[in-house]
Amino acid sequence: MATRIGQTKASFLLNGFAICLLIALVGCSTDKSGAEVEWPEITNETKPWTRWWWHDSAVNPTDLTANMEELEEAGFGGLEITPIYGVKGYEDQALLFQSDEWMDALEHTLNEGKRLDLGIDLANASGWPFGGPWISAEDACRNVQFKQYSLKTGQRLNEKVTYIQEPLIRAVGRRVEISEVKFPISSNTNLNELALDQIRFEKPLPLQTLMAYSDAGEVLELTSLVDGNGQLEWQAPEGNWNLYAVFQGWHGKMVERAGQGGEGNVIDHFSEEATRKFLKDYDDKAEGRDLSGLRAFFNDSYEVDDASGESNWTPRFFEEFEARRGYDLKNYLPALFGNDSEEKNSRVLCDYRETISDLLLDEFTRVWAGWAESHNAVIRNQAHGSPANILDLYEASHIPETEGLNPMRIKMATSAGHVSGKELIACEASTWLDEHFLANLGDAKQNFDRYLAHGVNHIVYHGTPYSPQGEEWPGWLFYAAVHFAPTNSWWPDMKALNDYVTNCQSFMQKSIPNNDILLYFPIYDTWSQKGRSMLAHFGKPQEPLTRELSELFLAKGYSFDYISDRQIQKLTAQNKLIKAPGATYKTIVVPKCEHMPLATMEKLLELAEAGATIVFQEQLPVDVPGMGDLKNRQQAYEGLVKSMEFNPVMNLSVYSRGDGNFLMSDDMDGMLEMVDVYPEELAQLGLWYNRVKRVEGTCYFITNWSDQPVDQWVTLQTSGEHAAWFNPMNRAKGKASVQKVDENQSQVYLQLAPGETLILQWYPYKVQLDDYPMMTAASEKNELSGEWTVAFEKGGPSLPASYQTTELKSWTEQSDELKKFSGTASYQISFDKPQAEASAYLLDLGEVHESASVYLNGEKLGTLVGPSYQLSIDPSLLKETNELEVKVSNLMANRIIDMDKNGVNYKKFYNINFAANKRENVGPDGVFTAAHWEPLPSGLLGPVSLTPLEIKNQ
Repeated sequence: MATRIGQTKASFLLNGFAICLLIALVGCSTDKSGAEVEWPEITNETKPWTRWWWHDSAVNPTDLTANMEELEEAGFGGLEITPIYGVKGYEDQALLFQSDEWMDALEHTLNEGKRLDLGIDLANASGWPFGGPWISAEDACRNVQFKQYSLKTGQRLNEKVTYIQEPLIRAVGRRVEISEVKFPISSNTNLNELALDQIRFEKPLPLQTLMAYSDAGEVLELTSLVDGNGQLEWQAPEGNWNLYAVFQGWHGKMVERAGQGGEGNVIDHFSEEATRKFLKDYDDKAEGRDLSGLRAFFNDSYEVDDASGESNWTPRFFEEFEARRGYDLKNYLPALFGNDSEEKNSRVLCDYRETISDLLLDEFTRVWAGWAESHNAVIRNQAHGSPANILDLYEASHIPETEGLNPMRIKMATSAGHVSGKELIACEASTWLDEHFLANLGDAKQNFDRYLAHGVNHIVYHGTPYSPQGEEWPGWLFYAAVHFAPTNSWWPDMKALNDYVTNCQSFMQKSIPNNDILLYFPIYDTWSQKGRSMLAHFGKPQEPLTRELSELFLAKGYSFDYISDRQIQKLTAQNKLIKAPGATYKTIVVPKCEHMPLATMEKLLELAEAGATIVFQEQLPVDVPGMGDLKNRQQAYEGLVKSMEFNPVMNLSVYSRGDGNFLMSDDMDGMLEMVDVYPEELAQLGLWYNRVKRVEGTCYFITNWSDQPVDQWVTLQTSGEHAAWFNPMNRAKGKASVQKVDENQSQVYLQLAPGETLILQWYPYKVQLDDYPMMTAASEKNELSGEWTVAFEKGGPSLPASYQTTELKSWTEQSDELKKFSGTASYQISFDKPQAEASAYLLDLGEVHESASVYLNGEKLGTLVGPSYQLSIDPSLLKETNELEVKVSNLMANRIIDMDKNGVNYKKFYNINFAANKRENVGPDGVFTAAHWEPLPSGLLGPVSLTPLEIKNQ
């Protein structure tokens, strides 16, 4: 099987595939009548990957190999190593993070990855964010503090210009007194047990500057007049003077969930020096080792500011600000701290936030990416939550990665990847789908489908703990995840879900996006608003800047990607289309906003001159943001706006520029129609979809998570005469029924049950395939009645005895022993061949808890994960008398309930040890408990039926 774990940085830095694909799409021959249609190639990157937690890195070669073999057999294509907090009782087996012994384990894992064709990524930190014991206070994350003083003519400042940082300590799951912790942090030997989240010691803060502002507008810097004791040697001249003293504090954020050797200060993300010092520890420890095969280094999101206060400063901030914004921030400290006029406050704050954004991009993300390239690797980066324009951060990352359920957050990462031409866009999937032990494979599929529908093409499960082979059930666990590990009772059906993801991603990875709209992200409006704190963080579940338009677009079926000001500068226009490095679009939509940089408006006009059409919701932006060179920028912007002569066209206002146009109206649908952008009917039917371009032609990923089946002709915003359906759950394929509407639209006949997915691939030539079966069911179901034999194959705490029954019901109702059983049971029954002839038969299992593999006469027909449990049976597979076997796996929960009721301790972890997702499941000891739960329904509850199917006349 093909592998790409040795792929170099070049394919990520320049998406040559996208370029080749565009050439192929233009030159694709239509002479291939009757061509074979095949599933795309499978590689370890088309398969799903999983985060692989190393608890305190208490790993050994034998169990590493055993773990990896189990994961490869289950259909995973790669593993991301994330060292994390420890397990009590295994302290003597822990490997100090990035020690020689730890590097031995990494080297072994990489060698085994090559043998098993498993790709390997590595989190740069043990836990998150980046930091560790080698990060001293000088390179740790900072914050800014200030004091004000007032003087009048002739007065001297009596108090000292000093700021004593107040002590603060926060720990996970316990109360810690600050007296228990020594300074510096690295001198503490029990950090794993302390589980510190944030700590600030009481200490004087270094003075950054002391500025004086008179009521006459005079500004003086007094920093050099403050002596070593904080005494100011200065007498106020004539006037009333406000003095601002700025101090550099320590934010105090600690690396979360770290294992031994990884605990310590979080780095200053706004300092290249701090970033390089953090990365140097790996360089020093990896020197002379063969670590080839490591594909990517990983960052598990920003998450510095999920603490008390923000990290909002760096020692060189004043110098960086002046270099980037063109003026000295020290002259505007009253505005920075919100004490000047409203307009000046807004403009200076905007510039401050933009500078923070620039520093996070230039001093951390790009530095880290360049460092990874020096190791012939790439970076996988979660940028959401950062106090920066995350579209730019994602573009600077080789593999952008998102998480969460909100489409807007997902599309931030996928948009940046689409616009910049990233081959892979990843997600952290299935984090906290439900409470522990309650999520099933159907829940996971729904989560994956949401990501795939919004542009993700590289799913990374969250996740799989390394666990020793001899460890008692349920093995080692992680506190915030679905347990994708062999000890989960539905693990026997895991490969079916992994194969499904693989089949979907084999289409989605070898593609370029086919979205119509670039939606401008007006970040300067947020940067100019006061807000609750000095920084603004982006990629939140509900993004206010574009929420109205983005939700409208998603609901109606308009396809779009977000774009930043920086990304707009890279666009070109040709043949009325807008070309980004990674994709082509029909228009840019600017939502109603107040601020836009002069350079952005100039670029939009340049694009219009070359033939592009730019759509403005209701109005043009009113003003430029920020303070630097304000008068000249405002005059230039006003000049541009005044030069635009908009004319009414129907209910729109149109300004023609060169070969293109600016459109302005509150009628978004009308403006989009003028640029030939129409919504996809799929969205209006409640379907999730993603439309891409592949070498063969346009391709749709379509999934139905509504509560109703779809069985009808559907209009698509693509044109063609030949297409094929691919079913990624069972690898069935067949020719689609197509009706061409015009040069831009076609209709296809679509049948999709709730929870079902199909992939539609268009071709510029006739395809050699049988028709994909679209079926109609008879009105009456034939229930399979008789005696079922129920035998338990795998699970625990022990294997119950088999039994016979004529009534399908939850096995928990059969005996007290079965109330606590989690595992797999085989249900077998004999039935006669139906008398009614049919094109096929629909086997409906009815109610199932939770997943089922179906066998007919010894041959496996498929695996069903829900929410519907149906499959089609070809009549040729039926005999006069038939044996049906359904192997059903339930949840882990019932066995966990019994363990919690009986006080069996499986929650033996340091740090967060073992958090509940929902408050009602927090026990007296503050950790998760299922002791108050009742046993959950398990097994095959039916009714099981066979229904004749006939080919549907469409």
